[in-house]
Amino acid sequence: MTEPRHRRPRRRKERPPMLVRAVRSAVWATSAVVLIASGATWAAYRTITDGLTTSDALDTARKHAPRHLDSSVNLLLIGLDSRKDMDGNDLPKEFVQDQLHAGSSEIGYYNTNTLILMHIPADGGKVTAFSVPRDDYVETLYGDGTSQGHHKIKEAYSFGYTKAHDKLSADGVKGPELEHRSREAGREATLTTVQRFLGVPVDHFAEVNLLGFYDIAKVLQPIEVCLKHPVRDRYSGADFPAGPQKLNPKQALAFVRQRHGLDGGDLDRTRRQQAFIASVTHRLKSQGVFDDLGKLRELFDVVKKDLVLDSSWDVLDFARRAPDLTGGHVEFRTLPITRFATRGGESVNLVDPEQIRRTVASLTTGGGSPSPGASPSGSADAKGAAGEKGTAGEKTKKPAPSGVPSSTAPSPTADDGSDATVKAGGVPCVD
Repeated sequence: MTEPRHRRPRRRKERPPMLVRAVRSAVWATSAVVLIASGATWAAYRTITDGLTTSDALDTARKHAPRHLDSSVNLLLIGLDSRKDMDGNDLPKEFVQDQLHAGSSEIGYYNTNTLILMHIPADGGKVTAFSVPRDDYVETLYGDGTSQGHHKIKEAYSFGYTKAHDKLSADGVKGPELEHRSREAGREATLTTVQRFLGVPVDHFAEVNLLGFYDIAKVLQPIEVCLKHPVRDRYSGADFPAGPQKLNPKQALAFVRQRHGLDGGDLDRTRRQQAFIASVTHRLKSQGVFDDLGKLRELFDVVKKDLVLDSSWDVLDFARRAPDLTGGHVEFRTLPITRFATRGGESVNLVDPEQIRRTVASLTTGGGSPSPGASPSGSADAKGAAGEKGTAGEKTKKPAPSGVPSSTAPSPTADDGSDATVKAGGVPCVD
């Protein structure tokens, strides 16, 4: 007879120590919070960006971009001198003439009157913003990297737009689609040209038209600026005494557009644009817009019809970082020119592309040499002179569509002064 087997007593399942239970609870709670926050953030992002025009132009421009040396971010601000809406319709005549003080809807065509590259370093240090004078005479490029010839850098957009517009129109594309696709070609041309000229890649961009400047000023008015001298200009409508000013939207646009009557002409206007951006960001910070989703949504609701952002730009992430860009840590610089000249009957700024790339490299990488991949295209002075002999330059310029006048505005007549800086963090005083 075999001995009966003794059943092994079942061991009571021990409860985990209190510390372990607490950690588990914390993990579960944190996970829940993260999921809820992620959903709320996505919902907030959708409400802010819904209806915003985005662009994939960087997908093309990146194919021809110099390589990044670190994880810094380069943001290009594009101010488009256009009196048309996103679908290509003329802005109301009364509004353009009375409020914008900008003349006919045909003036300006699709030139970029503002090009500012903001370099945000990887370590979160001082941001350097480079203004590119609009009349710099450089080799402009189409989005695919092919040359347009030598022109004012502001015309890269209009040449890209016109070429695409003509081809698409011939293919039967019409209406808003024709306008949208033509503008994409203009953006690709501008981005590719700026990257080659400065020797650095563009990671994100924002484009705003004249109406956008006006609408931003309308939301944030009064816009605070400061002038070193009194000014009066019938072309832009600027009429201000010296000292601190509080401007309404119409006056703010006159302030950023004035170039007649200023010693530095377009170069002084460039510093006006820098001062406007410094004042606007200062006001956004002081009103807590960057920290308040409701206020941020209200701002975007007003300007989204005038604004284009690249499709890869995370607006909320930038808004969280924006306060660091408005606390006096931004320094605006105007890139140097060599001298003033005339090319193809138009006043231009001659520049040394290699000097420009060295300047940008020294202030963005601590180097002093152009970024790899930025092959010099030679001096615009030398190539421009060759162009007047029929080998390049203005003689190869493709005309704008019928009825669109070419730019004949005079350039500055005083000393360069492009090494002057404007610092953000308040209301800088400018000429």
